[in-house]
This record gives sequence, C-alpha cells and structure tokens, in this order.
Amino acid sequence: MASPILEVRSLTKSFNQFKAVDDLSFAINKGAVYGFLGQNGAGKSTTMRMLMGLIFPDSGSIIINGSSFSNSQRQLLRNIGAIIERPDMYGYLSGWENLKIFAALSGKNIKTTRLHEVIEMVGLKGREKDKVKAYSQGMKQRLGIAIATVHEPDLLILDEPTNGLDPQGIAEIRQLILSLSKDHGKTILVSSHLLHEIEQVATDIIIIHKGKKMIEAPVGELLRPDDTRIEITLQPAPGLQQSIYQTSWAQYSPEIIDGVLTIKMNPAHIPALNKWLVVQGIEVSGITTQHSFEAYFLNITHETTAADRTV
Repeated sequence: MASPILEVRSLTKSFNQFKAVDDLSFAINKGAVYGFLGQNGAGKSTTMRMLMGLIFPDSGSIIINGSSFSNSQRQLLRNIGAIIERPDMYGYLSGWENLKIFAALSGKNIKTTRLHEVIEMVGLKGREKDKVKAYSQGMKQRLGIAIATVHEPDLLILDEPTNGLDPQGIAEIRQLILSLSKDHGKTILVSSHLLHEIEQVATDIIIIHKGKKMIEAPVGELLRPDDTRIEITLQPAPGLQQSIYQTSWAQYSPEIIDGVLTIKMNPAHIPALNKWLVVQGIEVSGITTQHSFEAYFLNITHETTAADRTV
C-alpha cells in the first residue's frame, strides 16, 4: 500500500491557556479529496496554518511525501498549493500580472503556456487582463486557486474556499475542485462549514471538535443509504398513520405531520412506497430526500458539547 501524501501525527497547538488543536492525527492518500469539517473555532484554520508553516505546533509532526516537514520545510512547500482564508492579491494589478508574480515566487521555472493553462482551467480566460480590484469575490477565489496550482503542486490546501460567495460562485468553486481532482489528479484538503458542499466533493471526511478528532472515514461509510430521510407531501388522508403501521413500512418509523409523511429508509424503496400510497387512493404531490450527513455532524458535535457541560 502506498504511503500517504500527508500524515499528521499527534499535532497540538495552544494559544496561552486555549488548546486550539489537541493531539490531532490523520492521513491523506494520493488522489483523495479530504473534507475537513468542524464548527467555528474547532481548530481547522489553525491546523491548516501549521501545515503551511505559518505557525508552529507545540508538539506532534507533519509528514509530507514521507519527509518530515520540520526538516525540509522550504523544499516541501514547493509541492503544496494553498488558499488560507481569502487569498491576498495586488488589486491594482491584473489577474495575469498577479499570476506571473506568484509563479515567480514559487521558485520553479514556469512557462507562459502554463499560465495560460491555469487561467483557462479556472474560467478566467478573457478577464485575465482586468485589474483584480474589479473582480467579483468568486473571480478572486478562482484566481487564488490558479495561483495555488500554477506550480503544479502534489497537494492543495483550501481553507473555506467558498466563504462569502453567492450560490453561483459556490457552484463554480465546487466544479473546479471536482475538476482538479478528477481531471488533474490533485490531492486536496478542503475545509468548509457548508456540509452539503463537502458532501458533493469529498472522498473522505474528518470531523474535529474543540481541536480533537471526532471521526475520520470515507464519505460512503458516513452517508449510509438506509439512513436517508425521505419526506413525501400528501393530500389529507385521515387514518393513514394507523394503516401504514399495519404494513411492512412500519419498520422505517413513518410519521405524518401536517400532510407530510417522513420516513427513514433507502431511496431505492421510494417507488414501491409511492405505488402503495397510490393504491390506497392517496395523492402524492412531492418527494424530497435528505441524507443523514448534516444530522450526523450536528449530532456528533452536539453530543460532545453536552458531555463537556456535564463534566
């Protein structure tokens, strides 16, 4: 089995008496999109800053491509691209000029053809000669990703890349992350407070709370189809609650409130349930599904917070 591209071992960081990151360990394999989740103040940004050498851990180690970060920091950083919070750029210069400057700072000999490639990749072709101060926040984020990838790093670290964006901008960043992974083979660590967005791009997820790791697993293990919440909007149907509990559907704990049937089961069973409702003479006007991921996240962090209060 190949070694992880990034391995974090027992990383700890405190600010005065506040422990921001507490004995944190995880590993990212090459080609993965690793979702890094936690509530505000959980320690995500502090961890990412340590991965970039912007702050130093109190203890623990960071291993990149088998080498210790503390021993080979400058060399290893050449194979990492990052956006930590909002990317800093020169607003009075064009996107192209910004890209050229940061490409030169990477320490690699980057050709003009590569600059054109990344400008097209992030969707800024035709706007690269405009001054950055005229860019929308979404365009600035995409230019930031161009800057982070221009030197063709093995690992991308993206801290809240959709922060402050409108729905269109969020969708554009999501598609760009998917393209970087699938089309360009990048390994990506991305943090976000938008659980639905992480669910759509990540192959693996780590959840931290108060600096501690709560769970680390492939997305498929957390998003179990049998736990999908399904809501079916019905016409008024007196007696349906009682009659459905006399069928095999009862095993999925159905509940009807204000004309909405809520049931937790695998979406593969929806056609059969819909057919049963039609046979009962009940009109269905809408069906929506909701994965359990958000509920899982809130439950795991809420349980920890509640436990802390009882100590």
